[in-house]
Parts: sequence; structure tokens; C-alpha cells
Amino acid sequence: MSEKKRKTRGRVFKRKAVRLIAEKSYGIAETSRNLGVEYSLLCRWGEQLADDPQNALPGKDRLKAPDEEPGQVKRKLERVIEARGILKKALACFAEDQK
Repeated sequence: MSEKKRKTRGRVFKRKAVRLIAEKSYGIAETSRNLGVEYSLLCRWGEQLADDPQNALPGKDRLKAPDEEPGQVKRKLERVIEARGILKKALACFAEDQK
């Protein structure tokens, strides 16, 4: 039994396909037939590009950037906890002085 291989498209291809629909006023159905891409896939690419133009359509040539590394998040959390502790102590000192 042969398995169907999934085609991966690059970011440039996806952006050009969406641009054909938006700027050249080709229909989604016509563009999908001409490019050999599913109708629903073109719709999804258009939605992703409208929602987040910078990180949309990662494709095979550009992966979506992760938000932050876990180590960075952990260090930030430690700094915030330390700052909170300092603020609690300062608040206690000022409250004590006002009595």
C-alpha cells in the first residue's frame, strides 16, 4: 500500500498564493486549482496572515520562533519573586513607621 506524502510549501509560496487572491482578485477556488493546493488550506493561510503577519505561515524555510526558552522564564520568575520579597519588607517597614 502506498502512502501519500505530504507536500510542504515554503513561506514565500504561501504569501504569494494569498497575494494572488487578495491583490489580483483571483478567486480562492481558481487559485487552489491553478496551484494544486486545497481550498481550505488557502483559506487558512489567508486567516493566519491576517491575524499575525510577522509570524504567520512558517513553512519549511522558516520555523515559528519560540516565545522564550524555559531557562529564561525561570530566571525571570526568580527575579520577580526576589523583587516581591524586597517590596514586602519595605512595605512592612513603612507601615511600622506610620504607627
